Amino acid sequence: MPLILCSLVGLIMLVALARFVLYAFIPNVYIANNTGLCSVYIRTGSTFQNVVDTLISKGILFDVQSFKWLSKRKNYPHHVHAGHYRLTSGMSNNELINMLRAGWQVPVKIMIQNARTKEDIAGQISKKIETDSISLLMKLNDHQFLAMFGVTPEKSLCLFLPNTYKFYWNTTAEGVIHRMFREYKKFWNEERIMKAKAIGLDIQDVFILASIVEKETEKGDEKSMIASVYLNRMKKGISLQADPTILYAWNDPSIKRVLKRHTVINSPFNTYLNKGLPPGPICLPSLQTIDAVLQAPENQYLYFCAKEDLGGYHVFAKTLREHNKNARRYQMMLNKMNIR
Repeated sequence: MPLILCSLVGLIMLVALARFVLYAFIPNVYIANNTGLCSVYIRTGSTFQNVVDTLISKGILFDVQSFKWLSKRKNYPHHVHAGHYRLTSGMSNNELINMLRAGWQVPVKIMIQNARTKEDIAGQISKKIETDSISLLMKLNDHQFLAMFGVTPEKSLCLFLPNTYKFYWNTTAEGVIHRMFREYKKFWNEERIMKAKAIGLDIQDVFILASIVEKETEKGDEKSMIASVYLNRMKKGISLQADPTILYAWNDPSIKRVLKRHTVINSPFNTYLNKGLPPGPICLPSLQTIDAVLQAPENQYLYFCAKEDLGGYHVFAKTLREHNKNARRYQMMLNKMNIR
């Protein structure tokens, strides 16, 4: 009888061990695509049942019950972490649970570029992470919150430098701005700060001026020259009269040619009516454009106008008389091509 009892206990233990091995180490993740990879997003505040429902909706678990069984024994229901997880076909329950329980998530890449407004920025970022655009916009308009970064809501776009960044998917709105501020501090090193002082601007004004230059020309080899014209005008107290700021104020993509009637719009971004720089950037300038502004040469140019060959370059002038001649040639070409 003792021998039979021992054998029975041994058999039960063997069955339990076999079940554990089967549930823990046999592949249980099957992903039916060419890559064998699948992204799973677990939202902040999710419960264990939410995770199970997400995995079921993906259709990637061969045996749901074995996953639930092992999860409870590894105490995963009490250690659910939000995030973006990359699952591989052939993973065992043990591998999957270890990943989820430890919060080993995969960062997502966010390309920040071609933004015109804070709404654009918030939209670009919120498409890639859990935080919604409204939460981001609220922080970008929060005077008290932004004060710790040394910016106002009007200049909060200055914190964002065009580049590709890696974020954890569950990064909060506050976390996004803290991260961008770290990148901001890296870029604005002592050398760039000194260059900004040398041209009489603070770093946020450099950013704003660079945003105008960005929209004035696509030619990298003349950006510094255009920046110097604007710097010269500011030094002499002459309004910038920058057409890109007029287009920004109108927010009308159908305008192909800035006319006199466009320059009377009542807007703080109207640099025909208001002297100095506008209250904030009109786009995200490239890092190259920012450096071009910082390297603006000293000269006497106060005007520039697009060349009449429409090749994208500009001709520069020191006097209004000279500039008017250049402008007439350009306007004649526009009229000839019926660009209104």
